[in-house]
Amino acid sequence: MDYKNYNPRAAALAQARTLLTDAVKAAIADGTLPEAALPDFIVEIPADVKNGDIASNVAMAGARAFHKAPRQIAEAITAKLQLDGSLFDRFEVAGPGFINLFLGQDWFTSVVRAAVANPEYGRTDVGAGKKYNVEFVSANPTGPMHMGNARGGALGDGLAACLDWAGYDVTREFYINDAGNQIEKFGKSLAIRYLQLYKGEDACPLPEECYQGADIIARAKEFAAVHGDAYVGKDFDELKKAIVADALPKNIEGLQRDLGKYRIQYDVWFHESDLHNSGAVKAVVDKLLETGACYKAEDGAIMYRSAQYAAKYGVVNKRKTEDGSEEEAKDEVLVRANGIPTYFAADIAYHYNKLAVRGFDKAIDVWGADHHGHVARMKGAMDAIGLDGNRLDIVLMQMVNLMRDGKPVRMSKRTGKAITLTDLLDEVPIDSARFFFNQRESSSTLDFDLDLAVRNDSENPVYYVQYAHARICSVLKKLESEGVKFNGAEGVDASVLTDPAEQALIRLLAAFPAEIAAAAEKYDPARITRYCIDVASAYHRFYNACRILDAEGTVQQGRIALCLAVRGVIHNILTMFKVTAPETM
Repeated sequence: MDYKNYNPRAAALAQARTLLTDAVKAAIADGTLPEAALPDFIVEIPADVKNGDIASNVAMAGARAFHKAPRQIAEAITAKLQLDGSLFDRFEVAGPGFINLFLGQDWFTSVVRAAVANPEYGRTDVGAGKKYNVEFVSANPTGPMHMGNARGGALGDGLAACLDWAGYDVTREFYINDAGNQIEKFGKSLAIRYLQLYKGEDACPLPEECYQGADIIARAKEFAAVHGDAYVGKDFDELKKAIVADALPKNIEGLQRDLGKYRIQYDVWFHESDLHNSGAVKAVVDKLLETGACYKAEDGAIMYRSAQYAAKYGVVNKRKTEDGSEEEAKDEVLVRANGIPTYFAADIAYHYNKLAVRGFDKAIDVWGADHHGHVARMKGAMDAIGLDGNRLDIVLMQMVNLMRDGKPVRMSKRTGKAITLTDLLDEVPIDSARFFFNQRESSSTLDFDLDLAVRNDSENPVYYVQYAHARICSVLKKLESEGVKFNGAEGVDASVLTDPAEQALIRLLAAFPAEIAAAAEKYDPARITRYCIDVASAYHRFYNACRILDAEGTVQQGRIALCLAVRGVIHNILTMFKVTAPETM
């Protein structure tokens, strides 16, 4: 059997629905139930498997249509329920008319065989190859990356992995903000720091609005090391242009290097400047003018009717009035009176490029929660430009609290400044950082325990999971040294795996493809790290309850298969999240 894209839970749910639908039709055909259209009904996995592996409310849903008590309808349906050759071996009618189906051993065997035989068990084709763009981090290239970028990097990369495994065609993208006000401020800061090297700080004071970091001084010194005082007497704008041209590529290269160290590889590094240079920003503004979404103000500025389009998606950014109160933002400037486009104009052009020019079915942006007010504006702008705002999804990410000894940590021991991504990776193993940042939903504030992240014991969740993988590798090596061979996945018979620990482990393994699909649908990669911890826990319970080396025949073969299946699932999850899967610890 080909187990590619096999999803045991989805297969069981789909077959249960088909069996129940066929049984209803059969009951109508012989007159047990009156002729009527079958209403929608639920087929689901109950929380407690004692109530069956699959439960359905089909009898209750049909009460009005069939004019009978749900219990009578359930008995009529189950009288026609044909389980021969199916994944189920029995059923029961419970309570007022719930129909519960119980999975047979063929299903349990298929789970183990699939997880062993398919190296990419967990992958599904639910995404049907749809093109998704995931843009994350996109830190300004004017300084080092902070903790929000560290969380956003792990979250965005993990989300992209879940989407990929769910069958979507995923592009990871970084948007380089190399135009606009922040680059103007970057150039001014660099230029003044350069002049200070030769004229002194008193002669060239650095305004408060400029970037104050030591990285700016370092870049200015690098420029001076090459050019000396050649630019001291030149026009300030010429100096700014030259020093930005020198420093900006270095900063972008630094972003690429640091994110590479963090095991993040992007498919696309998209430059904002390309949108301006190509005329794409102007083209989008012209298009918005044509549709009436924009108009020219008396001072020549081009205004966008923001609230009109954003209202569909919720509250837009609020703005302060003269008396200090807040009001909902109304029309916004897209092009200033001096002809310079705003960042919002470039942002609209960028997302138009993703959805219209490059043809992504969905654009997903990972933003800090402080940008929540911009969500409705951007989605509304997609409608205004002639696209569907629902093709743009925003994942809002709450802040990170670094903790040590139970107390918040905000400054680096080494520099005395705010802790950056590189500071974190100098202190914490990359495996821990990648795993820890994906342990909570993006909507939850994350407390990152620095002490826990470096511990080599079972309290550290990534160590706990890695240890389970290494333990399985050790068990398999031990069996090999004893001359025990595995006879292959197709020889596995799960009917001999009757211990509760074995049954629980198989059920959990069966959930993996469905968990991947759910994580992709809900944009929640943390779902998979939690699942991985559950798998490791279930394996440890199985290991303590069931002997492997001393078992015989088909039981031993089944337990070896379980070891291989769990190792494969843990390996796939850790690899997805770019965490190492050690064979020894």
